Amino acid sequence: MKPENHTARIIAIMERFAEETGLYPPASSPKRYLWTDSFAVCNFLELFRRTGDRKYRDLALRLVDQVHFVLGRFSREDPRNGWISGLEDEEAREHPTMGGLRIGKPLLERGPDEPFDERIEWDRDGQYYHYLTKWMHALNRVSRVTGDISYNRWAIDLAKTAHAAFTYTSPIDGRKRMYWKMSVDLSRPQVSSMGQHDPLDGYVTYCELEMCGPMELMKAGQYPDLSAEIRDMAGICQGMDLVTDDPLGIGGLLFDSCRLAQMIQSGYLKDVALLVSLLSAAAEGLRYFSGTNLLNMPAELRLAFREEGLSIGLHGAEKVDALAREEGSPLVQDPNFSSVLGRLREYLGLAEGIERFWLRQENQTVQTWLEHEEINAVMLATSLGPEGFLLI
Repeated sequence: MKPENHTARIIAIMERFAEETGLYPPASSPKRYLWTDSFAVCNFLELFRRTGDRKYRDLALRLVDQVHFVLGRFSREDPRNGWISGLEDEEAREHPTMGGLRIGKPLLERGPDEPFDERIEWDRDGQYYHYLTKWMHALNRVSRVTGDISYNRWAIDLAKTAHAAFTYTSPIDGRKRMYWKMSVDLSRPQVSSMGQHDPLDGYVTYCELEMCGPMELMKAGQYPDLSAEIRDMAGICQGMDLVTDDPLGIGGLLFDSCRLAQMIQSGYLKDVALLVSLLSAAAEGLRYFSGTNLLNMPAELRLAFREEGLSIGLHGAEKVDALAREEGSPLVQDPNFSSVLGRLREYLGLAEGIERFWLRQENQTVQTWLEHEEINAVMLATSLGPEGFLLI
């Protein structure tokens, strides 16, 4: 498919998304959801890069403001009101991420005395760490495109808030660990288990934010740094098993690999061995996943956004491959890099197949698509135009 056809499809998806979620024309009660909105911001930036039309940049900025005003505050159904951070309105608008950001789920969070019900918990509000890291990345992409360091600063504010709330020291072995889901106000865990890739995602995201921050201000001690949080995350990651056969999880590994490769290529990081371990885990996961035959099943038995997460990640692997081919690339200095990348290359064609499948209109009429229509459509657009999301 020609690139201009991709652009036209991305425009159609994103303009429909803007209208149906109350972004533009602006609605009095817009429908915001942090995961989807993180990808949407990057998609609008990608459209701005492709077309030069400032309206797409403005939609990205409008979406950031709307997310902060909606998800940085208690929901209208919550007996509490105002900003989650507890700051007064003027100060909160200057520091909109200081209290974290709600997920945007339809049900209010589980109260302290309510019993846990795993089925209902999926629809309850709160804060997810892996959603917050996606928003940090989206904010940093806005900072890079616009040159406005306020967005990077908001991302670092969010990183510090999230890190303080989600990490804790285990009383059993004295190691740092993480909660998977916290309450809206970050006062208590809602799901105490640790996400398999959350520490890795945090480590890579914190490094990205620090690399892209204003170095002169950091050196002068006039800008917050994340060195302590980066050390924490590196420690939590030690010894973790990263292999998964979940397509979204594999895609996340490849997204982190892509960002890590860019930071190594730029000279900010030197840990090619870590990159090799991520790529190896992704390749092993793809071997397991390819044996499930999921991609040959009918749409009714598939979840588009999970597969699209994989296709986005595979485009990230393509970018790693391209970086490695550049003259003098530090990536190829590790003797294991070329072999693990070779293992990944045999799966790169899966991305186009996933995109073709979910672009078919008949596959967008099944219940599994319609139940998650916005996230499915927005992530499909990201897969069709991945640069806006994959770049740091």
